[in-house]
Amino acid sequence: MEKVFLSLAAGALVLASCVSNPEGKKAETADSVENVALSDGGSELTVDTALSNVEWTGRKVSGQHHGHVKIKSGELTVDEGKLVGGNFVIDLTSINNLDLEGEYKGKLEGHLKSPDFFDVENHPEATFEITEVKDGTEAGAVVIAGNLTIRGVSKNITFDAQVEESSDTAVKATADFNIAREDWGVSYKGQADDLISKEINLKVKLVAGA
Repeated sequence: MEKVFLSLAAGALVLASCVSNPEGKKAETADSVENVALSDGGSELTVDTALSNVEWTGRKVSGQHHGHVKIKSGELTVDEGKLVGGNFVIDLTSINNLDLEGEYKGKLEGHLKSPDFFDVENHPEATFEITEVKDGTEAGAVVIAGNLTIRGVSKNITFDAQVEESSDTAVKATADFNIAREDWGVSYKGQADDLISKEINLKVKLVAGA
């Protein structure tokens, strides 16, 4: 009987530790780099914060949660109709959950803003600054590298993106990728029987104009 109990306990522990990451390609992550001037000319366009945002998804053993966070400000640089640089600021105080309501929604949002996760009181903003843009393999596809700063930790990430519109007066671009949250000090593991995925999926939408 004792062996059966131990076997069941071990099996439960294995199941509790089997949490898959959200769907998405993990961004390549390296140490932050000094930003370089990507173009001597070009047009600097202002990010439309009403049309731009970041959607997030995180998983745990018992399910997943998703929501969005607002972009506070930003600029994108276009040279000869091509995206060559830019930056934007994410307002972490605006973290919002979209799959819960009432008390549970408030508790989750409060927890995400706490030191267990993004420590919003001390780090109310996250930033991203493009350091390189390369052409992708298909029309409109690009590979973007940039310094992502969260909780005061800066890492250079590289990910695929899609430029749906690009001119000297307007840009619309999207990206869908995962990051390993522990790289930025977001190391809360979750409950012993309901562990949280190590990766977060981010879907970024940027719209900018003159």
